Amino acid sequence: MTGTHVLLVRHGQSTWNADGRWQGQADPPLTDVGERQAAEAAVRIGGIDSVWASDLERARRTAEIVAEFLGTSVHVDERLRERHAGPWQGLTRDEINTQWPGYLTEGRRPDGYEPDDSVLARALTVLDDLARAHPDDHVLVVTHGGIVRVLERHLGGDDGELLPNLSGRRIHADGDGRWVLGDRVLLLDEGSVTVPGQL
Repeated sequence: MTGTHVLLVRHGQSTWNADGRWQGQADPPLTDVGERQAAEAAVRIGGIDSVWASDLERARRTAEIVAEFLGTSVHVDERLRERHAGPWQGLTRDEINTQWPGYLTEGRRPDGYEPDDSVLARALTVLDDLARAHPDDHVLVVTHGGIVRVLERHLGGDDGELLPNLSGRRIHADGDGRWVLGDRVLLLDEGSVTVPGQL
């Protein structure tokens, strides 16, 4: 098979994942669980030529753990950051429901919340740059749930389910430079799975 193959993966559990806080572009670190998840996932990935990551610590550190196991380095790119969640950053669902009643159930978002088209534009731009840099390679991209879900919707495959930590989606670039959706992937044993409730 030719063309760039990408495995988009959500980072390991962060402290705010564990607390149920909406992260956006805030920068909480991994928990000890998240560090162990990254180490477990590293053993399962295999066949990776390059590792890219968001510059936010939870994704960058996940990528570093995997890359160290694979014997490679991490290319960090801020365009792979989670969407900015505006005034929801740092809040739990209960706090959001108190301050913005009905917004979550109705799919509404506050002013300052980065819209899908902005997230998609930067995600596609970085993927196209990645494909030019790594033609015919297999690339791991450690990013965030919001990025993966927006790309899934754009490519016609979002099943609506929340992404566990260290899960993601395979995509590849076809001969015409279009991105094609592949399978969802979970890189952890069932006993290690954590599912943040935000995105």
